Amino acid sequence: MTALSRFPRFFVTSPSPCPYLPGRQERKIFTELSGQHAGELNDALGRIGFRRSQSVAYRPSCAGCTACVSVRVVAGEFRPNASQRKLLKRHSDLEITACKPWATEEQFQLLHRYLSARHPGGGMAAMDENDYADMVEQSPVSSYVIEYREPSVDGVRGRLVGACITDQQADGLSMIYSFFLADDESRPGLGNFIIMDHILRSTAAGLPYVYLGYWVKGSERMAYKTRYRPIEVLGPNGWSVLEDEDLEVAMPVPASAAVLA
Repeated sequence: MTALSRFPRFFVTSPSPCPYLPGRQERKIFTELSGQHAGELNDALGRIGFRRSQSVAYRPSCAGCTACVSVRVVAGEFRPNASQRKLLKRHSDLEITACKPWATEEQFQLLHRYLSARHPGGGMAAMDENDYADMVEQSPVSSYVIEYREPSVDGVRGRLVGACITDQQADGLSMIYSFFLADDESRPGLGNFIIMDHILRSTAAGLPYVYLGYWVKGSERMAYKTRYRPIEVLGPNGWSVLEDEDLEVAMPVPASAAVLA
């Protein structure tokens, strides 16, 4: 491994409004993923809480707040509850394909529909096709777009109802970004189904974890990530299983007691 890969250069973004906790500012630390050892670096950084976006690995480094916590599902120990089993059965007809990381018009239209339904005022709402192509194709690591389609009819591929940009790391699958039909009552719970499909895929491949990104205690938008048990959280002493009592109090660390990540 080259010196640059062993000792990557890190940078910090300027503060900007936090999208999860009103009145707070977010800041990120990041480094570039490039060269023949980009995958190894991404794996190592993923184990300490970094996420990939195109050719950059980043994690929160916010002054006065440590609310964002990296989480990963222990895939081999996951047992779906009754409602999750019902959801798996409901969408068991879907045809699922792990595709090479090439952007398509069909994927972009699904993404646009998803953002309009779920995040109409979000930062991604203004994405065009070129932005989406960069999001999918600018990956220096082992990546896929996993597509979820309704059954084919007479050799014609079924409707695309979901997709997930996914990295395969040494110890698991990392769900970079998923999008799906969020406004079609005939296909409820697709986001949850896609997560469970990744858990099953990871188990079948002998990979121990599914990385779900960051969980923010007190953010309703992030609450769904704690439904997949056992799930581990990354703390000062490493990874540990999230317990029920950890969900009870939503109190971000006060500025006076915070230490930069």
